[in-house]
Amino acid sequence: MNDSCPKPRVTAYPIAPVPKPRMTRRDRFDPKPAVQRYWAFKNECRLRKLHVPCAGAEIHFVVPMPKSWSTKKRAQMLGWKKETVPDLDNYLKAVGDAVYDDDSAIWHFNGLSKTWGEAGAIIVIEHPPPELPLGALALVGK
Repeated sequence: MNDSCPKPRVTAYPIAPVPKPRMTRRDRFDPKPAVQRYWAFKNECRLRKLHVPCAGAEIHFVVPMPKSWSTKKRAQMLGWKKETVPDLDNYLKAVGDAVYDDDSAIWHFNGLSKTWGEAGAIIVIEHPPPELPLGALALVGK
């Protein structure tokens, strides 16, 4: 085993993920409930110092199960993939906007997922950023 490879750092934040809503100018003065939840989410991310590196991150969104689900259904769905709306990219946009003033700095992810859980959480696994081989860069223009 190669000891020179750093181990990934895993950090779990007890923050229920919220998707980025579509906002209008009116939401500044009379925000819709989805926009209010999003602003509260952004504030909580900053309060808990959510950290997402610009490259090499693996992010897992654990979405809380609805309280209306039966105990049997909750047991079946625990840790299972969430295939319903909102889309994964909306969760990612919300986190990017909460963490960075200009989220264009993010250039690489190792992986993304959204699963069901008892409580909401955002799990960030930091891997070293990838190194692009110089030979591969030469092939780009061809």
